Amino acid sequence: MLPLFRVAAMVAASPVFGTRTVPIKVKIITSFAITSVLVPMLPAPEIDVFNPLSVLVIAQQVLIGLIIGFTVQLVFSAVITGGQIVAMQMGLGFSLMVDPQNGAQSPVLSQFYTIMVMLIYLAINGHLVLLEVLAESFKTMPISAQGLVADDFMQVVRWGTNIFAGGLAIALPAIASLLVVNIAFGVMTRSAPQLNIFAIGFPITMLLGFALVMITLPNIAPKSISLFSEAYHLIQNILGIK
Repeated sequence: MLPLFRVAAMVAASPVFGTRTVPIKVKIITSFAITSVLVPMLPAPEIDVFNPLSVLVIAQQVLIGLIIGFTVQLVFSAVITGGQIVAMQMGLGFSLMVDPQNGAQSPVLSQFYTIMVMLIYLAINGHLVLLEVLAESFKTMPISAQGLVADDFMQVVRWGTNIFAGGLAIALPAIASLLVVNIAFGVMTRSAPQLNIFAIGFPITMLLGFALVMITLPNIAPKSISLFSEAYHLIQNILGIK
């Protein structure tokens, strides 16, 4: 049962496994399946379940599992942030739909980016690497009351700045291009005040935004793979995996 707490926390917080569209029964079955494979390879922890210290052991297992899944989840948050920036710049900020990752509403363009990055994540076997990191964590941080410290959480908080840095890197080409378009429309409005800039500016900005999305789409794959690599390096550094 003790390894199950770590595995279940990772499943609940990680992408693919922990999305809200996945039924809770499937998450529970997945957690039990992963645990049943890992337990025969783990040494039996010498912990008295009825000892009050076991509460700290369970808390440590949950925190370790959460920090493994949540760190990878931050990459998808960066992609969603980049999609929101692009959508707002091209006038699609009002087109919202429910995000299956976290259950909140986000622009359709963010959903498009999220689905594409999810496919990239599966194509590079990111979910298998996540399971490998989970298995290695039982060797470097065995089941005990000792585990994560305050500095480990601060590393995740500091790495959380990549949500904005990664999102801005994804949206920067569109931001720069659409800024030039908006400046051009501003000059046209000053030179010809009788021109109805809203009637022609909005559709032109949207069409140009779609063109920029198509042009910059191939650049999202290397950026997302780089973010996934940094996230896994951070997890390995926190857990002491070499």
